[in-house]
Amino acid sequence: MSLNNKVITKFVLFFMALAIVGCSSLVNTTQTEQPALPKVTEVNLINPLGPAVIPVAGIASQNIQGDITINIQYWKTVDEAIGLLSGDQVDFAVLPVTTGVNMAASGIDIVLVGVHEWKVFYLVAADSVDFTGWDSLVGKTVYSPEAKGQTVDVLTRFALLQEGIQPDEDVIFAYAPPQEIVALFKEGKIDFAALPEPYVTLALASGSGEMVLDYQDYWLEVSAAKNGIPIAGLFVRRDFFSAHPNETQIICQTISESTSWANENTAAAVESSAEILPIPAAVMQTALQRIKFDYKPASEIMKNVIDFLETMQETYPEGIKEIPDESFFAR
Repeated sequence: MSLNNKVITKFVLFFMALAIVGCSSLVNTTQTEQPALPKVTEVNLINPLGPAVIPVAGIASQNIQGDITINIQYWKTVDEAIGLLSGDQVDFAVLPVTTGVNMAASGIDIVLVGVHEWKVFYLVAADSVDFTGWDSLVGKTVYSPEAKGQTVDVLTRFALLQEGIQPDEDVIFAYAPPQEIVALFKEGKIDFAALPEPYVTLALASGSGEMVLDYQDYWLEVSAAKNGIPIAGLFVRRDFFSAHPNETQIICQTISESTSWANENTAAAVESSAEILPIPAAVMQTALQRIKFDYKPASEIMKNVIDFLETMQETYPEGIKEIPDESFFAR
């Protein structure tokens, strides 16, 4: 090899060595600037009192255990749920879908990761009245829980408008706590009540009256939905979802498994929830026959949810502050 070639070869080897050292330094610098996030070993979940305690019964009873511990706290009112989510101690929340949408529109940055409650609302009628269709409600009063704008109230208003019947004019609406509606129905003071389970079962427990309409069947008839009404589901704080996508998936899988466990072991689910949901076991067992729990990832049912929300907003604009965009749904 000539002298010139030897010199060139040495220069090439020298610069290659510099390049390797430079790349190594860059990798080390990058690793220093972006330390690994601490491993998530447990999360906090808030869940409403009511039928939605059943899907998490597998977790609460430790019959279902994932790789991450889920600590469950139960909430009674929407204001309580808002307060809990406004802090930094809650990672996940089970909420009515409409409630979660309105929370997000109000600035609580949450993402819908799945829906697991699809069927719970029914219309019950006293023995003294007949129901042959929505026009049977003309001139009558329909009682529903709490206040104007909740899901079964808006669904009833939507159905009436579809038939050319004017809510609040042709049909009167009254609101009260569900326990009070049940008591009045049993006393024969109410003709029609639009209720969720288990209050339907409680209202009919005396043997008087009957269930005359399944709102889920009605919604399937007038919409393109395949699953039913997207009533409640699992939400996660966006900051947690962004930082821990794998852990979020683990929680979703655990909730899904717990929901399946409850569907397959209803007696055990009811028994393990007895202290949290103080409703007689026989009543809850009957009610569960008219409730549908089935976990579906948000990515699969996004159109279902948006179509439902648009219908709700069109019927009662005050009830849905803003229709969410695709970023609201976990992918």
